[in-house]
Amino acid sequence: MKITIAKTAGFCMGVRRAVDMVLDAANTETGTICTFGPLIHNPQVLAMLKEKGIPYITRIPDKAQGTVLIRAHGVPPQSRKALEDAGFHVIDATCPRVTRVQSIIEKHAKKGFHTIIIGDHDHPEVKGLMGYARERAHTVSSMDDLAALPIFARAVVVAQTTQDTLFYKKIKSWASENCPQYKIFDTICDSTEKRQAEVRKIAGENDAVIVVGGRESGNTRRLAEIAHETAEYSLHIEDPAEIEDHHIKALSQADSIAVTAGASTPNWIINRTFRTLEDNLLTKSSNPFTLPARKIRDFLLKTNLLLAFGAASLTYTCSRLQNIENIFIHSIIAMLYILSMQIMNNLFAIPSDRYNNPGRALFYGRHKVWLALTAIASGAAGIYLSFSTSILSFVIIVIMSLLGLLYNQKLFKATFRGRKISRIKDIPGSKTVLIALAWGTVSSLLPLLSTWGPESLSLAFAVSFTFTTAILFARTAFFALMDIQGDRISGKETLPILLGEKKSERLISRTLLFAALLMATAPFFNIVPYGTIFMAFIPLSMLYVVKAHEKRKIYSGMNLEFIMESQFLISGLIALVFL
Repeated sequence: MKITIAKTAGFCMGVRRAVDMVLDAANTETGTICTFGPLIHNPQVLAMLKEKGIPYITRIPDKAQGTVLIRAHGVPPQSRKALEDAGFHVIDATCPRVTRVQSIIEKHAKKGFHTIIIGDHDHPEVKGLMGYARERAHTVSSMDDLAALPIFARAVVVAQTTQDTLFYKKIKSWASENCPQYKIFDTICDSTEKRQAEVRKIAGENDAVIVVGGRESGNTRRLAEIAHETAEYSLHIEDPAEIEDHHIKALSQADSIAVTAGASTPNWIINRTFRTLEDNLLTKSSNPFTLPARKIRDFLLKTNLLLAFGAASLTYTCSRLQNIENIFIHSIIAMLYILSMQIMNNLFAIPSDRYNNPGRALFYGRHKVWLALTAIASGAAGIYLSFSTSILSFVIIVIMSLLGLLYNQKLFKATFRGRKISRIKDIPGSKTVLIALAWGTVSSLLPLLSTWGPESLSLAFAVSFTFTTAILFARTAFFALMDIQGDRISGKETLPILLGEKKSERLISRTLLFAALLMATAPFFNIVPYGTIFMAFIPLSMLYVVKAHEKRKIYSGMNLEFIMESQFLISGLIALVFL
């Protein structure tokens, strides 16, 4: 069975902007924060905002204080003025696509034009648009509604940005033939058009289509309607918990399933849906080894054992590059340190993992005590072994361990871009940089210190340290990019949040290309053995995974994590054969 996710599934630009604005306001604004009406039409996002102390109001009070955000659908200009008059600090989170329609209507209304809005009369976007038409607004939701209107001398025709594209084509055709004096504007969001076109396409290419999103969302309902009309089997859900046994039974008959989602559906719900289908359908294989293999894979990932073994392999590789003896004790130290720090990191990340990786959050919540003890024991063992190699190694790993333990503790007071910073964790982008440096240190520097001498610090060390930090920087930034929505909700200022998604994607790609180029060229300058050239495979393979995920060829889930984390094991195998 094949399960795919539509390329257009998830937040559109306007919704992402609105959610980012309200979360940024929660992290920087003082006083109370609310939204005027539901920010977007998605129950999980609204529940998340309520949990963060950001409710929505439906009535404008006479007197108020604090901050209010105008919803993505926009509001009539009279409502905005009333919010300001009440005493609110108003932040406008109206989608720019909606703002464009508002401007078209307002401009022509001042000249005496009537406005014909193709949309749902009760939809908040349409109500907001009507406020700009100076009492000359007319809503149309069917061809009969249009035909029933009088013929105006001057009128503009616009569409609700999430309107059905095929229906609007009929409207435009009728208006062109019967009312050529009308000015017609294409105001359906291109994101809406692409989603509707894609759902029609995937409905013909797959046996079943699942539409994920709020039932109050107009664009999601239209996707569900199109899927129902064009797919052999379709299902509209708000949450993967709605996928019941009889749905699984029906879906199990399909050879291919496509998942799409409305413009207001967050990534964590789409990913959770994919994992639910994966767990309930892909495990039912005729191969008796499939289910045990998946359980072993999941255990290695959730406990971070796979990553710890990867640290050991990468340390082995760096030691061979530097021609250092007693390789295995350095590999064990790296394995124990990374296991300890990664478990501690995941224990502190439970709040954001509730959105990014609910399975891991549940696992760490259930086994918190044993995992904490494992982290302490492995960290202590790594420190003890480092003492047996050199005093300097011991001092460095103790300092690194202390910094890891203090990462989430309040240590100082500062501000950055309006945000209060009191912990190392709060420093923007610190997680990605510090993890990369920590791996570079335990894999390259600590083995070097065991043979310390005037001749020890060499270009081979520079190559191995740079290579390790580069691929770990790219790996950590990549996972942070996938977790951007959950991290923003929990108030983290990760590198992708700081730079933005597009810049982060380019930075990850360029970092991996640099690492590949480094390993491919260093042997020709007699810095490292010629077999090092084969190590260029690792960053190139990682780059392929990154690009495949961007193109929705590999989806967020255990398979993606396993493929990425396994790259470090492969580095050890390459070193064993070629170095």
